[in-house]
Amino acid sequence: MAKWTPRHEAPEPLEGPVVATITGGTILWFVLFLVQLPFYGWFDDHGHTWWLWTCLAGGGLGLIGVWYVRRRDAALRRAADARDLTATPSTPSAD
Repeated sequence: MAKWTPRHEAPEPLEGPVVATITGGTILWFVLFLVQLPFYGWFDDHGHTWWLWTCLAGGGLGLIGVWYVRRRDAALRRAADARDLTATPSTPSAD
């Protein structure tokens, strides 16, 4: 078997409002959990309680995701600031 090699370079990753996206998704998971909670008896009777626990797990993992992407954004900002400070040319002194 021949080794697979890519024919073109991979595109740059898309950057967007990552924190807002993850926060919105987390809120959505918790809202879905809260909306389904009053119907717990019906879900239990039909063997679908995993729907509730999936929503709760999604909300919990979303909280971890928010924490993670906020730290990532802060680290990227620190790295960019450090890069800007080291790339700033020194001004020549007037003698």
